[in-house]
Amino acid sequence: MAQILIIDDDFTTQLLLERTLSMQGYDITLASDGEEGLIKAKTIRPALIICDWIMPRKNGLEVCSQIKSTPELSTTFFILLTSLDSVEDRVKGLDAGADDFLCKPIEMNELKARVRAGLRLHQLSKDLQIQKQLLEAELAEAAEYVSTILPEPLHHPSLSIDVCFIPSRQLGGDSFDYFWLDDRHLVFYLLDVSGHGLRASLPSLAVVNLLRSRGLSNVDYYQPDSVLKGLNQAFQMSDRNDKYFTIWYGVYDRQNRSLTYSSAGHPPAILLTPSLRATEQRLKTPGVPVGMFPNIQYVNASCQIEAHSSLYIFSDGIYEVEQQFNSHWGLDRLINLLKKYQQTPERDLKRLLQYVRSWHPNFQFEDDLSILQIDFS
Repeated sequence: MAQILIIDDDFTTQLLLERTLSMQGYDITLASDGEEGLIKAKTIRPALIICDWIMPRKNGLEVCSQIKSTPELSTTFFILLTSLDSVEDRVKGLDAGADDFLCKPIEMNELKARVRAGLRLHQLSKDLQIQKQLLEAELAEAAEYVSTILPEPLHHPSLSIDVCFIPSRQLGGDSFDYFWLDDRHLVFYLLDVSGHGLRASLPSLAVVNLLRSRGLSNVDYYQPDSVLKGLNQAFQMSDRNDKYFTIWYGVYDRQNRSLTYSSAGHPPAILLTPSLRATEQRLKTPGVPVGMFPNIQYVNASCQIEAHSSLYIFSDGIYEVEQQFNSHWGLDRLINLLKKYQQTPERDLKRLLQYVRSWHPNFQFEDDLSILQIDFS
């Protein structure tokens, strides 16, 4: 039995509405002014409210506005009862959140029809709200699973790795990993799947699991170009899958302090060597994103790593941030910030990202964001 609240200071109107709707099988509650109506609405949480516009203490617009701003009453259907029938008055009512109008004098068949329609919409809104809550719960579980897949910070005598991952939604298309191929060679990589949300997260996790299990056939995991070629063969775009991804993949030999790397359309990794001004190297090789075209050849590059150097690998979400006045943060500004950050005695990626975030007008990154900080001993 649907619960209906009638708010009207006129006893005759109350009686007429109550008698008519009770005969339709509805459970009716009455209130004689706006204040009393708000109290009863929060207590019984009705499916539908019929409220007079002009009342003492609080008028119908004020009641409607407060009802619509109360989360537990968000699906309640609100009918404004009025003798005002101008377009301006109806605009005011709609702006306050009214879902429908009934004009005085009330025509009973119209009343019954509008109540039936309002209750149907209330039920639809309630069903959608329940489904939204279930979906959010499932996404939260999926996000928790992703957090268990991504690695924890690494501390090793030869190096340490700190990480930070901020998806633009609950799930994102960025992923990263690092693991030892043997006691001498360490792999670390970061990838960024096009798009956001679940459709980007699933292929991203598939890549992580495939690389971690070394499931690519005919691939030399010590050679980054071979790994990218294998990924490109395994993750080609098709009519059913429009996802491609960029990736930066490196293999560090801790014995001779050499780094071999390859990239596929990904931003350069930034290597900062110890000096008073933190000398910079941008590590990137030519190559289109994985999945765009078949039979792409990727290439390796290598460099020596000085003691106490730091390597930063990140997705473009950290610097493609639109600032106020239509200006962009940009890669060069990020690198200058990294140089200053490199000189701080206690570096913290969260503090670094907070500084980047302050440039964004809404204090929220629009793209997924990942960054690895690798400090070589």
